[in-house]
Amino acid sequence: MQEDDILTPPESPKVPLAEASYGATNIQVLDGIEHVRMRPAMYIGDIHSRGLHHLVYEIVDNSIDETLGGFNDYIFVALNIDGSVTVIDHGRGIPVDLHAEKQKSALELVMTVIGAGGKFDKGAYKVSGGLHGVGASVVNALSEWCEVEVSRDGNIYFQRYERGVPQCGVKIIGSSDQRGTKTTFMPDNTIFKTTEFRKDIIVDRMRELAFLNKELRIIVQDSEGEQEVFHYEGGIKEFVLFTDQNRINLLKEPIYLYGERDSTIVEIALQYNDSYQENVFSYVNNINTHEGGTHVTGFRKALTRTLNAYAQKNDLLKNLKLALTGDDFKEGLTAVISVKVAEPQFEGQTKTKLGNSETQSTVESVVNEQLAEFAESNPNVLKMIIEKVKGAAMSREAARKAKELTRRKSVLESSGLPGKLADCSINDPEHCELYIVEGDSAGGSAKQGRDRSFQAILPLKGKILNVEKARLHKMLENEEIKTIILALGTSFGEEEFSVEKLRYGKIIIMTDADVDGAHIRTLLLTFFFRYMRSLIEAGRVFIAQPPLYLVKSGKDQQYAWDDDERNSISEGMKKMQKGKANIHIQRYKGLGEMNPEQLWSTTMDPAHRSLLLVNVQNAMEADQVFSTLMGDKVEPRREFIEKNARYVRRLDV
Repeated sequence: MQEDDILTPPESPKVPLAEASYGATNIQVLDGIEHVRMRPAMYIGDIHSRGLHHLVYEIVDNSIDETLGGFNDYIFVALNIDGSVTVIDHGRGIPVDLHAEKQKSALELVMTVIGAGGKFDKGAYKVSGGLHGVGASVVNALSEWCEVEVSRDGNIYFQRYERGVPQCGVKIIGSSDQRGTKTTFMPDNTIFKTTEFRKDIIVDRMRELAFLNKELRIIVQDSEGEQEVFHYEGGIKEFVLFTDQNRINLLKEPIYLYGERDSTIVEIALQYNDSYQENVFSYVNNINTHEGGTHVTGFRKALTRTLNAYAQKNDLLKNLKLALTGDDFKEGLTAVISVKVAEPQFEGQTKTKLGNSETQSTVESVVNEQLAEFAESNPNVLKMIIEKVKGAAMSREAARKAKELTRRKSVLESSGLPGKLADCSINDPEHCELYIVEGDSAGGSAKQGRDRSFQAILPLKGKILNVEKARLHKMLENEEIKTIILALGTSFGEEEFSVEKLRYGKIIIMTDADVDGAHIRTLLLTFFFRYMRSLIEAGRVFIAQPPLYLVKSGKDQQYAWDDDERNSISEGMKKMQKGKANIHIQRYKGLGEMNPEQLWSTTMDPAHRSLLLVNVQNAMEADQVFSTLMGDKVEPRREFIEKNARYVRRLDV
């Protein structure tokens, strides 16, 4: 199959999905892009993998804008064999006519001028995604080359750019009775630290967009021509089912709420499951609002008020001596909140928190009205939900008593620190590190080998509780978890937890390179993800990377971190000694097998160690991984292991 054949999408509709004027007069020019290449992180976040993939999202967002306007039902994303990416849609096609003020083609302005785009003109898009409307021009500026083909008005228009500079005028290269835009770009390797796109990252975002836009079909194709198709007629209801596929759901199908108020569209799907965690994913114009905002606040208030009122009215709380709170309705809740707002106002550290005050009342109104109607029509469903909420309320009260008890015992809030903690001497958190170490043997080596001025050691005894399967009060009764909370100094719980109180700039998980060590590491990561996720989001959690082997030949000794490195070192030693080397290989199954000097030089010395930063690029994907590996269902865990076994590089059974 030829590359041209691979990239040929199905024919687009010859008649627009919706009729609207869209030409050069809709393109408003704001500013140039002179410093994009000099300061790329200002526009895409960073110049590593995250920023690289953001380039794809910026181009796709333009296609999504066409979808939101009712003009597009198809997006094709191809990861090409040469490292470039192609994005094709069936939208109206970027305007190509002459812009009256700038006397240039609208296509050239869109591709070369920051802020030149239809989303700044209310007549072109009533609702648009993306935060700043700078996408195509920034992608172009950060690409070694970029080519755009626009099919509209019976012609195919073309322009090529190199590092943002047009190499020709906009010209007609053919005729077509289709419409749409095809953009192909090659990221500039003089700017990005990596230019290798990962299909799994692209797939996650495209799947998410397909859930949020049920009329949309998205195809992702890899460099070998293999395709994945995403199209969900059930929309966000299927989103909830996908998220909860590894949990036991309490309801036969998610509750779906939809309403329009004052040009704002509200769409919500929710489900309760047997877990003890809450998973709420919120979106504004397809933008993932990680920090929540007024739409989430409106949902929570309405959910609590409506369900509480129903329970009171139908005498479902007669055996409960506690008043229900908003927190009680969170346990086991999975929800997707998607709102379409004409002029969203974003705030927060990452500009992903909705600030529109009117949106809160709109969401509250829709949820109050539609959830009340659902409740009256589905009494059995509501009874199951209220029983779940009552259990959460009793757990909350038990957790409160456990916290009070531990406080009295100076476990959570006191000036005292755990006796097993070997603390560091300096007090500046930004320069302090806490190593959470498996077992007393490794803890002993770490304590002796560390730099006492800035490295603290906290050895754990055995495995901590699997918080995926335990309610809050059970977790707070676990001695190892209480010790970790006290050592960190952050306090605990939504109202009391504070990243600013963290006593260490780095939290480093250091476990053995065997099955038990991997299990302990996963248990710790589950705890941090479920109850202290902001530490991960702040870039405070790391995984130590101790070597697996010590390779010796005479006085020459070198460490190896995997089998390939071990073999390479061995071969090198044989060559140096002309095949007469007597090579001895020591396999480290536990950190305790290293003496303090070895542990320091390989794993703890900042000048030579390798730390793996724990991050969460996709909360939905991370939630699924933890629920799969640590939840109650066995079959999804078996399938996950079978699917990913070929990627395992270190396995000790």
